[in-house]
Amino acid sequence: MSITHPVGRRALVLGTLAAPGIARAQAPAFPTRPISLIVPFPPGGTTDISMRALAEATAKILRQPIIVENKPGAANTLGAAQVARARPDGYTLTQFPASAIRVQLLQRLQYDTLRDFTPVICVVGYPFIVAAKAGRFPNGWRGFVEEARANPGKLTYGSTGANGTPHVYLAELLRREGLDLTHVPFRGDSDGSQAMIGGHIDLMAGSTSMAGLVEGGQAVFLCVWTPQRLRRFPDAPTLKDLGYDMTVTTPFGIMAPAGLPPEVTRTLHDAFKAGMDDPGFIEVRDRYEMLPEYRNSADYAALLREMVQQETSLIQRLGLSAG
Repeated sequence: MSITHPVGRRALVLGTLAAPGIARAQAPAFPTRPISLIVPFPPGGTTDISMRALAEATAKILRQPIIVENKPGAANTLGAAQVARARPDGYTLTQFPASAIRVQLLQRLQYDTLRDFTPVICVVGYPFIVAAKAGRFPNGWRGFVEEARANPGKLTYGSTGANGTPHVYLAELLRREGLDLTHVPFRGDSDGSQAMIGGHIDLMAGSTSMAGLVEGGQAVFLCVWTPQRLRRFPDAPTLKDLGYDMTVTTPFGIMAPAGLPPEVTRTLHDAFKAGMDDPGFIEVRDRYEMLPEYRNSADYAALLREMVQQETSLIQRLGLSAG
């Protein structure tokens, strides 16, 4: 005859139930391996350089490497598309530009800005500019407007991609002036600026990564889209200087997949915030006159909701299409 002692059975059951809790308590703290940070722009541009500086600074805090992966193309949406499908464990992140919102709204891509991501932190805003080859428009922006008005459809402008922020907001300026230009999209500032210097396009809308060309005398900034003139280029007028009630400094940040555990979100946020205060990142930020736009995870989520509304209105106003 076998006799089962009831107290022994209870002890066995309690021990079994407690085991997962013990395993969780003993699990190593995040992160335990390298983190992937996707940058949906080519190497060498403002976004790439600033994100590499931030990744290097943040990696020192997390004590794990942050590997920057450049994935340009598809109107800067490849990072968002990959992260939306990734496991929500904190090891796959993306830099998230405003164009990722705009193109998703236009093309109904396989992700939703407000549903498929965990906002980690908002970092900086872009200092957008319009540049031209030195000597191309001796009378600056107003000289360009006069020439374009006298030659409808004959001038060309480049941007960092169809439906990217430089493209759509320069299109808005042209709409306000009643101008007709041909748009030529490029994969990034580098390709477009070289086409501009080579005389293949008349204008290039992009970022301050073209600053070296201006300082070298090869190009000029016809206008800047920041609230104030740039410290390094005080002669370049703002849009408000030119009579437009408009500034464009779309903030960008770091996004993770939806469902990221709150403790992992906090760890990433705190580490990236410390990285933003690192002298190495600050030097790069200031070199390209990027605008500090820090927001914590909750405030970044609120900003994204506002940006979705703004982008929806812009799409309707300009009649933008997926093409």
